[in-house]
Amino acid sequence: MSTNLTLLLVMGVLFAAGIYLLLERSLTKVLLGIVLLGNAVNLLLLATGGAAGLAPLYAKDVAPDRYSDPLPQALILTAIVITFAVTAFMLAMIYRSWIISRADEVMDDDEDQRVAGQSNFDPEDDAIIDADTTEFAPDDPDAAPSEPRPRKAHIERTTQNPATRNREQQP
Repeated sequence: MSTNLTLLLVMGVLFAAGIYLLLERSLTKVLLGIVLLGNAVNLLLLATGGAAGLAPLYAKDVAPDRYSDPLPQALILTAIVITFAVTAFMLAMIYRSWIISRADEVMDDDEDQRVAGQSNFDPEDDAIIDADTTEFAPDDPDAAPSEPRPRKAHIERTTQNPATRNREQQP
């Protein structure tokens, strides 16, 4: 099986342009990026389908290697339907955005900016543990305790959250 180099180059350009357009703030450019990505996926599936062959209908006098594989064709048809559905959804979003705000750009809201300005440190998940908190006994009972290490494991909130602890103690 030989792959057409031109087909691969066109597919690569479509993928690159589609991803570039997806990263834009304009909904129309995002829609065009989705359409380009859908077409690139169709070309990818076409290229992986192999050489053209006979229709995949059984006949006694035809060798099995002469048939074409129907799976890539079915996948291309599925990809076309999915791209059409996503395009229709995006068109509805673009229309709604244009009717409400007369703008095609997606803007950051105040909550997005507040979350982006927060520190990545989480006192519950990033706390330093003084001793190893394992429920298993060490192999050597005379071994020295391990060094404190940053904690990445999840702690049950019932032992750390004072509000929950107070609720458990109340009758």
